[in-house]
Amino acid sequence: MIHARDFVDAAGRRGFKVYAGVPCSFLTPFINYVIGADGLRYLSAANEGDAVAIAAGAWLGGQRSIAMMQNSGLGNAVSPLTSLTHTFGIPVLVICTHRGAPGVSDEPQHALMGTITEQLFETMGIPWATFPREAAAIDGMLDDIDTHMRAHSEPYALIMQKGSCEPFALTAGAMPMPRAAVAVQGSGHARAVAARASRSAALAEVLAASDDAQSVVIATTGFTGRELYALADRPQHFYMVGSMGCASSLGLGLALARPDLRVLVVDGDGAALMRMGNLATVGAYNAPNLTHLVLDNEAHDSTGAQATISACTDFAGVAAACGYARVMRSDDVNELTQFLAARDQAGSAFIHMKIATGARDDLPRPAITPPAVRARLMQHIGSAP
Repeated sequence: MIHARDFVDAAGRRGFKVYAGVPCSFLTPFINYVIGADGLRYLSAANEGDAVAIAAGAWLGGQRSIAMMQNSGLGNAVSPLTSLTHTFGIPVLVICTHRGAPGVSDEPQHALMGTITEQLFETMGIPWATFPREAAAIDGMLDDIDTHMRAHSEPYALIMQKGSCEPFALTAGAMPMPRAAVAVQGSGHARAVAARASRSAALAEVLAASDDAQSVVIATTGFTGRELYALADRPQHFYMVGSMGCASSLGLGLALARPDLRVLVVDGDGAALMRMGNLATVGAYNAPNLTHLVLDNEAHDSTGAQATISACTDFAGVAAACGYARVMRSDDVNELTQFLAARDQAGSAFIHMKIATGARDDLPRPAITPPAVRARLMQHIGSAP
């Protein structure tokens, strides 16, 4: 059994300063120590997949990061682990507890995942080791992990057994405070579907608002990233090609790691619905350099325009209730332009923009590979390892 500081301090000496996670009783002393430690940042994620994406965003910004979770929630993290960190080559360190380990009595819901935890990491191609239970083993293990991550640019997992850390009580730490919901700006969604602006018209305004060296645009998977690429391919663009719904959590991690940047996240209605809990996380941490735009055409456009349920969803109202500092509901491109031009420092901004369905027939896919997109972006913002 180790004291949490034995591992956390050793990891800190190797640059691991950002922790994002969902608690587990096995992790309690570990998380409690991180929350109260100087020089570290702990981000409470709505689910394990968002924790991975937040950690990945921090790494893009030059801060090494750790995602923490219980193995019963590992399934929530499969998509970003396989289509974000693996696809783009982002070496997040994962600490995953081992509830339901063979031979250890536990609750019935942990029985299956406890049996397959190691195999699941192996199936995802993620190397793993058992979390150290002796202080003398920590430095050597972290050195091996550091060497592997730098050589292969891929995640690594440590599987934590019950009783790995000594108890550590929670002390007061800097946590987000509730804020009153703001008034939603904008003229609303008055236009008929056929009269709405196209995705291209909305993205043209994003391009105009981000035409400077200090802006980064993260475009969600599907037609949004492809259409942004078709309009203009810039080094500050990050085209997500998977991990649907994780654009806002990736953007949050990057925005908090790099307050000198302006981070524009361009989401879709289907993606925003998929991980809607992250609106609460973005609103709580309230990065003033983050703008979250949801382009809502009420359809999964890239798979045949099947309807989403966004026609029944007030994204702007949810964002306002979650603590975003500025919120707009509109279908007017001119209002979008004005909103993106505002650069106040009140906190995170959110736009729910209704658009038309459809895209051009010859819409290309990015010719640049995901690892090259990642490397180019990091070079552009000065965070390349």
